[in-house]
Amino acid sequence: MLQSGIHFLVEQTKEELLSLYNSDARPWVIAFSGGKDSTVLLHLIYEMLLENRETVSKPVIVLCSDTGVEPPNVLTYIKKTLRSIIQHSNKHALPLNVKLIRPLPEESFWGMLIGKGYPSPTRWFRWCTSRMKIRPARKIIEKIAKEYGSVILLLGTRHDESTARKNRMEGREYSQRGLNPHHEIPNALVAAPIANWTTDQVWDFLNEENTSPWGSSHDELRELYRKATGGECHFVLDMLSPSCGGSRFGCWTCTVVKEDVSMKGFITSGENWMLPLNQFRNWLKAIREDMTMRLSYRRNGTEGPGPFSSDTRKQILTRLFEVEKKTGLTLISDKDIAYIQQIWTEEFDSRDTALAIAKAAGREVEMMNGFSLSPMRQKLLDDLLKEYEISPDLVEKLLSLVTDKYPSLGVWGAKAGLSRDIQEAIGRAIVMKSTADNSNDI
Repeated sequence: MLQSGIHFLVEQTKEELLSLYNSDARPWVIAFSGGKDSTVLLHLIYEMLLENRETVSKPVIVLCSDTGVEPPNVLTYIKKTLRSIIQHSNKHALPLNVKLIRPLPEESFWGMLIGKGYPSPTRWFRWCTSRMKIRPARKIIEKIAKEYGSVILLLGTRHDESTARKNRMEGREYSQRGLNPHHEIPNALVAAPIANWTTDQVWDFLNEENTSPWGSSHDELRELYRKATGGECHFVLDMLSPSCGGSRFGCWTCTVVKEDVSMKGFITSGENWMLPLNQFRNWLKAIREDMTMRLSYRRNGTEGPGPFSSDTRKQILTRLFEVEKKTGLTLISDKDIAYIQQIWTEEFDSRDTALAIAKAAGREVEMMNGFSLSPMRQKLLDDLLKEYEISPDLVEKLLSLVTDKYPSLGVWGAKAGLSRDIQEAIGRAIVMKSTADNSNDI
């Protein structure tokens, strides 16, 4: 039984939700991250739908983001929660749908980091947020808005979270129904039904209303917070949203912050299986500052600290599979591996090295259409290498020179440098072959 203070707040919020729901035909999209605030919001909306299931009809979509690098224990909890919601809502014929969105391989963390060699994200170069979270979510929301003409986003944001968030929320213009236009997504209005709830009220509600309306307990959520001693990573829809990591349930690979306090809290609480994840994350953060691991040219050809070199990308993929082996988890999808091989093939690799690294780790990955050389072209290349007795290592080295060291010949001295390095590479190959030939004569 809810205490009188929180009971009044809950009933008032549900009345406002029902009024907003019935005010127009716009579909609702609930941004669900699996954390305490979005859980309270979803709990209240779900309860409102159940209590009025004879009359509710317009669509409600629960939108949840899986970046591909969510903390494995948090993702397991989220997926279990979503399955419960799907089963319960279907059983009670609620107008509710669940969508778990993931970035495409070309927008994924591993596709960008290992495939294209993007250096680990920082506060000033946070390329991960827009590609992994904002773009996938916006595509779905814009599709829904296009189908229905407009859409209402319901967020679990609160004034009590931080002074910066409070100032941003109070600085927006709201309609009489508490809606404000989303500043980046056209035809989308935003509602924040629990904006005035305090953090204590959120926890009071979750503690007292322990069983969710879809039938599962909030115990596991509270246990995650207890171990991590932090908060969730909010559902991000624009670049004004704060980065994750720190004390939040952010991506386990997050290098934006100095230390992942959340993962450290899990490990301290006994989740020792996460130690290899944390060590790998710390290594990713360290190597981005090591210029020997990166190219001296950016991907656009301009001079300056560039992406990770081909050797570094191979090293990262190899180490990632080592972490998979230590934890028993699948940390990178087959699609991401196939995309990485596609990029490597285009840029420097003629020997399907990413697939070979995966195979050595026990992962058999098939290439998708257009992801590699055609069998005919691969055979032609192999035949030419044999016919002219050219070393595959030499071919890969020459490709690496063009794509890694000299991506732009317009830079002063690049042509002369490339010519010099090609001569050196061919010279070394001749010496190695000569040495091998002499050894065969002994």
